[in-house]
Amino acid sequence: MNNFTHWNEEGRPKMVDISEKEISKRTAIARSTITLSDAVYEAIQQGGIKKGDPTQVAQIAGIMGAKKTADIIPMCHPIMLQGTDFQFEYKKADDGYELHIQATVKCSGKTGVEMEALTAVSVAALTFYDMCKAVDKNMVIKETYLVQKTGGKSGTYMHK
Repeated sequence: MNNFTHWNEEGRPKMVDISEKEISKRTAIARSTITLSDAVYEAIQQGGIKKGDPTQVAQIAGIMGAKKTADIIPMCHPIMLQGTDFQFEYKKADDGYELHIQATVKCSGKTGVEMEALTAVSVAALTFYDMCKAVDKNMVIKETYLVQKTGGKSGTYMHK
């Protein structure tokens, strides 16, 4: 068990000690995709979603998700986020549409914000589904992944 960073000498889970790490600017970008039918897309375009604009509510929920990551992912450190932003892009697919949700999360700190970015897009996708499910429950939340991260000892990562 000693080879794992999140296990103590007794083989029990622990939060990694970051007290000696250097503070650096850190950024993470994550992306998630949700498929939706023509009916959902048209309802959104015509203002026909009874709960309101699904991307606006999803963005707020995603920001809240990023801020609450340490509350739901056990080994994450609470981080003072300094910025969280979203982009939403609809693309026509073979059958309906895809909505690409991207979050960028930033901080200056001792640990990265990858989990915050991933949580942000996951919560945004779930919220989008909740907002639109009255029109069509056949939406599918597809791949969710880290696009890029910068800062820290390991430097820059780019998804292949």
